[in-house]
Amino acid sequence: NALLSVIMSGANSSSLTPGFFILNGIPGLETAHIWISLPFCFMYIIAVVGNCGLIYLISHEEALHRPRYYFLVLLSFTDVTSCTTTVPNMLCIFWFNLKEIDFNTCLAQMFFVHMLTGMESGVLMLMALDRYLAICYPLRYATILTNPVIAKAGLATFLRSVIFIMPFTFLTKRLQYCQGNFIPHTYCDHMSVAKVSCGNYKANAIYGLLAALLIGGFDMCCISVSYTMILKTVVSLSSADAGHKAFSTCTSHICAIVITYVPALFTIFTHRFGGQNIPHHVHIIIANLYLMLPPTLNPIVYGVKTKQIQEGVMKLF
Repeated sequence: NALLSVIMSGANSSSLTPGFFILNGIPGLETAHIWISLPFCFMYIIAVVGNCGLIYLISHEEALHRPRYYFLVLLSFTDVTSCTTTVPNMLCIFWFNLKEIDFNTCLAQMFFVHMLTGMESGVLMLMALDRYLAICYPLRYATILTNPVIAKAGLATFLRSVIFIMPFTFLTKRLQYCQGNFIPHTYCDHMSVAKVSCGNYKANAIYGLLAALLIGGFDMCCISVSYTMILKTVVSLSSADAGHKAFSTCTSHICAIVITYVPALFTIFTHRFGGQNIPHHVHIIIANLYLMLPPTLNPIVYGVKTKQIQEGVMKLF
């Protein structure tokens, strides 16, 4: 009898795991899907061309073989990979009505979306530390940030993101899905998938918030401390021109931080606190912009704000 009950519970559990999900796109705006797809398609093209162009330029231009630009390569690779995990699938939903996604593929997409988001936050933190060392310890900068140190920092950031995000897949897979398999979203977001289940997803909500605070909170603290020390150093410089020149190297990075963190924080907290007053389609559009804005704007910001990259582009052509 005991063996029979174990077999039956396993059968019931497996029967409550759907073979696939249906991604509904943006509920309430189905008639506008084609028009909504156009700016996202345009942004995706800019993101892929811009970030791949930056990676190619930095890898081929000797003058750009410096720690600051190695971190920019890491950011560009993370950006182009992040938007590629969601945008092609989203365009298939909008253009061809291909809404079906395999259960395990959905979990894989969910993992990569959140892992790469955590990775981006970590790279921005590393770039802040790079600016801190360059401005506060200019004489020791080259000896501290050697190529092996940069490689280890990048690997540590990647592993941290994988370790923190991996439980998302296990927490989501354990849930039972007896309320259907329709996800009102354009991609498999952690909480959107969890809310489709008929089980208790409180653990998903708590761990999701905890992971966001541990990754994003730690990175924002490091960025804040770095820029506080940078400002103290800049203010203490005797020459105002030298201070302005030193801080001007940070402007593109500050823009990247704002572009990344503002929509991310909005998405994370409205999902959990007080988001009931915001229409669901607004949630979904902002969630997509949160994944698309950094990859699209970062190459433009760094291209406009960084003289060495402009010179590299001119030399290339």
